[in-house]
Amino acid sequence: MEDDLPTEYDVIVVGTGMTESIVAAAASRIGKKVLHLDSNEYYGGLWASFNFEGLQKWMEDCRKPAKSSQEGEVTASTKEVEKLIKAGNQFSTVFNIEEKWYIVEELAESEEGQSVSKITQTDGEEQGKGGGDVDDAKKAEDDETEKNEAEEKPDAGDGKDVVTSAPTKQWSQAKVKKEYRKFNLDLAPKLLFARGSLVELLISSNIARYAEFRSVTRVLTWLDGRLEPVPCSRADVFATHHVTVVEKRMLMKLLTMCMEYENSSKDFEGYEDKPFIEYLKSKKLTPNLLHYVLFAIAMATDATPCMEGVARTQRFLNSLGRYGNTPFLWPMYGSGEIPQCFCRLCAVFGGLYHLKRAAEALIVSEVDSKTTCQGIVSGGQRLETEHLVLGVGYAPPDFLQTAPPGGLSRGIFITDRSILPADKESLTLLQFPPVDGVSEPVTVIEVGPSTNACPPGMYVVHMTCKQQKTAREDLQAVVENLLHMEFSDGTVTRIDTDTQSTQTASPKKHSQDGEGGEEGEEEERKEKNDSVSALKPQVLWSLFFNCPETSECDLTANVPANVFLCSGPDLDLDFEFAVKQAKEIFTKMYPDSEFLPRAPDPEEIVLEGEEGTPGPTFEGDTGKPDAEGEDDENKTEAGNGEEDAGDQGNSEGAAAE
Repeated sequence: MEDDLPTEYDVIVVGTGMTESIVAAAASRIGKKVLHLDSNEYYGGLWASFNFEGLQKWMEDCRKPAKSSQEGEVTASTKEVEKLIKAGNQFSTVFNIEEKWYIVEELAESEEGQSVSKITQTDGEEQGKGGGDVDDAKKAEDDETEKNEAEEKPDAGDGKDVVTSAPTKQWSQAKVKKEYRKFNLDLAPKLLFARGSLVELLISSNIARYAEFRSVTRVLTWLDGRLEPVPCSRADVFATHHVTVVEKRMLMKLLTMCMEYENSSKDFEGYEDKPFIEYLKSKKLTPNLLHYVLFAIAMATDATPCMEGVARTQRFLNSLGRYGNTPFLWPMYGSGEIPQCFCRLCAVFGGLYHLKRAAEALIVSEVDSKTTCQGIVSGGQRLETEHLVLGVGYAPPDFLQTAPPGGLSRGIFITDRSILPADKESLTLLQFPPVDGVSEPVTVIEVGPSTNACPPGMYVVHMTCKQQKTAREDLQAVVENLLHMEFSDGTVTRIDTDTQSTQTASPKKHSQDGEGGEEGEEEERKEKNDSVSALKPQVLWSLFFNCPETSECDLTANVPANVFLCSGPDLDLDFEFAVKQAKEIFTKMYPDSEFLPRAPDPEEIVLEGEEGTPGPTFEGDTGKPDAEGEDDENKTEAGNGEEDAGDQGNSEGAAAE
């Protein structure tokens, strides 16, 4: 027999996904009695983040035949007009799971002694260094080599991030598994627009204190068969060498027009029912500019309607400069932390949580042709509620009219270096356009050790797109363009160095040796064009899977009036849909109540009977006035920290202590 719970609630929420967690927090915040259940032993459902060992267990659970709440009889005390409807459906299924290692299980002793592998290419010749007999001697030699290479590093004359070949660790499966706690791998990786609805909600509700973020440091695009940085801000536009002066003026004029759409709506007359790309072409943009605006800034496609394209462009531009040089924030420890922040607030205001406890059935009554949910059966216990909120994976099949129109194709890759090396570790967003054999746009997010996504010496690359076939088939073209997927046993040194500096430095050395500047420049241009085939990180481990995309499903038909279904992760880059859906559900339940009003800080809470009673004095306490000033400073950092965080660039923008 499972733990006995109180039997009556204002709201029961089943599932700890993003939308469900926001609704639970909002209801608890206004004083409602909330019970929040999840059949899993972790928070987040399909929004969760796992360490490496946790992800392995998740895959094992997904491969097992689903535990059918449909198996066996569900019993509970019911009234004459009530009936039981079994919960659970196929929408929570993850399928087409393909996991693969690209490295050996254990390194040989000679390779273990070789702590790093130096892989360089100069003038087309491979330069490799063998392992020494003594680890300390080898380390000293590598340090000296790195120092000499740093002194010889050429200037980045074209404005791109240019670095010399970095030392790369030799990894084995055993070494990766040993570091399992240092991974935070997302099932549904998402970014936050700096002025998006979720950031505003985190600030206004004071939930930001539970979370920590880093700003995305660069936005890339795939243009002419290579990775190119996207000029995001006005400063970027005028600093970049990839756009001519005329193009810069055209771009600034177009972006200004999109920002001032309400005042310059006449410019868009006649394009309301046409694709955004037609409007861009009417402005006689060059192919480069058209690519930047359509695929990288608006993150649209050829079929995106004009007004939607303008809205997407506005959203991108509105978020610039608030917390860094790009419009985006990434949650430290993974996107799965965000639902937990809302769960934490719900618990603070009295919400009751129970993981590893499912809803076996819904108790439904029908009186005068009106269907109402009276509660649920969980652990053999009848739990009554005024409102029931269900993640779509827990909803009875009878409540769902049709299967989702499509799913998501996901890929997670652990690599040994960045897709585009830079002087400092970068947090990268790449919207890969539907070109070069790619049928659907693919969102690529690369995170490194500074976000606590992986151990030092590794990167994690996430890929997401709309499902057409299997995840592997949908993402294969992008993977081949960006990553090296062949097996590496650690004994063969790849000549392709995967760093741009060693590719572009060779012509300069030719010129310095007196072989002619023109010949050197021509060779440099040629090698730049060919270098993309070499700039590929070695994949250590990969995972492909498909999951349902239910944001476009009708979740209201055949559903009792007091039951609300929440969709799972959607295709969009951000959390906008989940926030919007949560607000709509809360408004239907409590139309006269405020949605997630600001929660007080702990020091602002005065318990009954304690008003005016001073707290204990601690050694080093500077007194009440200074403490209040400290609090104000913290609130500014978390709530209104545009100026400070904007100057930090790569800093933790919305970090709240």
